Amino acid sequence: MPLNSSNQTQPPWRIIFFGTAQLACPSLAALAQNPACQVAGVVTQPDRPKGRDLKLQPPPVKEEAIRLSLPVLQPERARDPAFVKSLAELRPALIVVAAYGQILPPSILDLPTHGCVNVHASLLPKYRGAAPIQWAILNDAPETGVTIMKMDPGLDTGDILSQSATPIQPADNAQTLHDRLAQMGADLLLNTIPDYISGRLLPRKQPHEGSSYARKITKEDGRLNWEEHARPLWNRIRALTPWPGTFTSLDLDEATRLIKIWEAVMEEHPEPCPGRIIRADKQGIVAGCGADALRILSLQLEGGKRMTSQQFLAGHGIKPGERFR
Repeated sequence: MPLNSSNQTQPPWRIIFFGTAQLACPSLAALAQNPACQVAGVVTQPDRPKGRDLKLQPPPVKEEAIRLSLPVLQPERARDPAFVKSLAELRPALIVVAAYGQILPPSILDLPTHGCVNVHASLLPKYRGAAPIQWAILNDAPETGVTIMKMDPGLDTGDILSQSATPIQPADNAQTLHDRLAQMGADLLLNTIPDYISGRLLPRKQPHEGSSYARKITKEDGRLNWEEHARPLWNRIRALTPWPGTFTSLDLDEATRLIKIWEAVMEEHPEPCPGRIIRADKQGIVAGCGADALRILSLQLEGGKRMTSQQFLAGHGIKPGERFR
């Protein structure tokens, strides 16, 4: 049963929301805009310096909370005793967590009447950890999804309340999949909470088999190894777009330049020729791999703007036989 205003026998549930990243914003908005919920507070990470001038920037969830006129708390450490005391004074029935970025201590997990639930962007127990969306694409998974789980002290090891799956399409990258899963998580959350709080939905243990860990992505993960087959390279480009992006090097204008690859498609090629440029024309820049090839459609020269391959070739002479490395 989704949350709705027709359920007059149930007073609004008093909820505290923990979240930081953009993935959490649809879930926060869905809770805040539903009359069956009362969001008593939004907990998010402190503002952090970003950009060339290192100006303090609020996290996306703070911006969303301000837009929704919700009170915001930004502790440096969630386990700080003074902060935990302030949470207790809010008397939450439930804490909802989505992409918060810190592990909650038992003093918070045990605080609400109905415990804490988490919106996680994978089909647990697959891809526990910080980067489930990227690793699902990197590992060529046919599908992924969202899980609403009851939290415990472990890292994404709590009992499962509900799940929803979606296929990973060839046109997907980390951004498109992120946006779809963010909305799926919000919808699933609203459909899960009533049955969970009423006791009609019983949590089930995560199976031990099939578990995996999705470690945090680093910039170095974006380096392309042209000795690999075309398919894992294609997956890497999709998985790491828009951040941190994939990159390679090319001797250009009498210097070795870094190039960021934004978009590519696979092509058949009869023999391995890792990194060698096979073709460079208005259809794209075709580069050989350990098997088959990639046709690069969109790229960006270090310090420049993103452009199509055709635009890039108009300003830079690249010939077949030259090599990415």
